[in-house]
Amino acid sequence: MEPQQAVDLARDALLTASLVAAPVLLAGMLVGLAVGLIQALTQIQEQTVAFVPKLIAMVLTLGFSLPWILSRLIDYAQQLITNIPSNL
Repeated sequence: MEPQQAVDLARDALLTASLVAAPVLLAGMLVGLAVGLIQALTQIQEQTVAFVPKLIAMVLTLGFSLPWILSRLIDYAQQLITNIPSNL
């Protein structure tokens, strides 16, 4: 295996991991921002108040995006496995 092939494999793995994690992380970030704004407006500075809405939003987002996530992971795995002979 040439160094460029190793770099390409690592880049593809990082890109796939970023794409797979993005929907759940974005949902948590947006809900956290909204809850933070509400807490700032109402002056309720309780740390546990933000946890439950973020958790619910992230679980719902994972449920809705799971088919897309699985298809991305399957495509990546198939591409990786089919390219094994050319990487030897």
